[in-house]
Amino acid sequence: MKKTILLFICAMMLSAFTLTSCKKDDNKANNAADNNEGLIVIGFSQVGAESDWRIANTKSMRETFSEENGYRLLLKDAQQKQENQIQAINDFIAQKVDYIVFAPVTEEGWDDALKNAKSAGIPVIIVDRMIKTTDDSLYTCWVGSDFRNEGDVAVEWMETTFKDVADLKIVHLQGSLGSSAQIGRTEGLAAGVDRNSGWDVIYRATGDFTQVKGKEVMEYVLKQYSHIDVIYCENDNMAFGAIEALDAANKTYGVNGEVAIISFDATNAGLNETLSGKINYNVECNPLHGPRVEALIKQLENGVTPEKLAFVEEVAFDATTITKADIDARSY
Repeated sequence: MKKTILLFICAMMLSAFTLTSCKKDDNKANNAADNNEGLIVIGFSQVGAESDWRIANTKSMRETFSEENGYRLLLKDAQQKQENQIQAINDFIAQKVDYIVFAPVTEEGWDDALKNAKSAGIPVIIVDRMIKTTDDSLYTCWVGSDFRNEGDVAVEWMETTFKDVADLKIVHLQGSLGSSAQIGRTEGLAAGVDRNSGWDVIYRATGDFTQVKGKEVMEYVLKQYSHIDVIYCENDNMAFGAIEALDAANKTYGVNGEVAIISFDATNAGLNETLSGKINYNVECNPLHGPRVEALIKQLENGVTPEKLAFVEEVAFDATTITKADIDARSY
């Protein structure tokens, strides 16, 4: 009898131990940062996949933060919605990631989510676009392009190219409103218009950095205006859409055409259109931020405080001087 009771008690203890062990294993599986591989866990919230630039940017992050390189990358696509990014940041906090990286959809409205990250002791690295906040301590550092400078570079080319044109008619295709790239490139053009009394922006609308919307806007514009000198497109994909609309309207453009096209990003496809003479001037915006973010993380891992802001050096390409070698030397 005693032996039977003893066996029963042992069986009950084994069962309880097994259930507890399984529960711990489940909790462990649900905690992204709790792993036996010693990987650094990165939570990355991407804007979306609206353009060739964005796709190249995501690819750079994936290639850099691979398990082979000692990382686990948790990637969430915001699909152009800020609420999705805020949810992603809070999810990363709950998963106890080591670092949060995100490319913000827009500049404003991040303080609450970033306060949560700060309270959890998780460093936040902002990439590409910038945010506006009254408390810079809410993020660790930022890396990306000087978008206002990109706009200034494009405007300088316009001032040189059209210095003898008394009345310059400009169509402005803006990127996603409120994004840093849109704000900076728009400010650059606005400053140029203020300096040049003969410049007239006859139409301005957002194409949301997409080819489809860029084409839609230009189709409308071409029905309203018979004379256009310059289309200022805030990225390559909108320029491709504008080109489609111009082709359909039998309007000549590019080098020696009726309409000059200015674009930004200088993707491989965009530079090929520049080389062919369809795009007159293309200002670089380098998307390969994966290695740059990794360099910041390595500094933090070694107890080094990185610079708060890190701007990428970039160039621009003129259709009259670009070469095939310029394009071949690029990986995006």
